[in-house]
This record gives sequence, structure tokens and C-alpha cells, in this order.
Amino acid sequence: MGLGGCILQAEYGIKMRAGLVFFFSTTTPFGIALGLALTKVYRENSPTALVVVGLLNAASAELLHYMALVELLAADFMGPRLQGSVRLQLLSFAAVLLGTGGMSVMSKWA
Repeated sequence: MGLGGCILQAEYGIKMRAGLVFFFSTTTPFGIALGLALTKVYRENSPTALVVVGLLNAASAELLHYMALVELLAADFMGPRLQGSVRLQLLSFAAVLLGTGGMSVMSKWA
């Protein structure tokens, strides 16, 4: 719903909006159809399947890291409150490193 609202609010022409709406509405059904087609030939423990799953997991993790660090934290770190205090910047950087380190340690058991 959020992406659909953003498409409608964007200042694009009617052709671009129609294209975005088309791809937005067909992505999930296409993924389901592809998944159903691949269940016939998919072997869960084959080396190829393990490599593909690992690469897809890595790509997903990279997207989450990008969103967290660039989109969410950048606004906080570039704000006037943090820019005015070196001590607060150092504490914030330490908190981010401590949080990411803690998540990395927890991911060992996940």
C-alpha cells in the first residue's frame, strides 16, 4: 500500500505511472508462478541450491543494511543536534557499532 501511494503521489506522466503500477501489481503473481514452476526441479540440499540461497540471503541483508544505514540513520546523524556535539557523535557511532556487533553475534545462532 505504501509503494502504491508513493506511485500515485509521484510527479510522473500517465505512461510512467501505468508502467509502475503494472510492474507493482504483477511482481507477486509472477514470483508465485515461478516458485511453483521451480518446485518440480528444486532439490533443497544440492550445491547449486545452497549457493543460490546464500547469494539471495546476502543480497537481502545488503538491502536491509543500506536502508538502515543510509536511509534511516543518515537523517539522524546529519541533524543539527548531532552535528553540534562531537561527544554525542562519538556516542552515537559507538551505539551503532555496538548494535551491529550484537546483531552479528546473535546471527550466529539464528
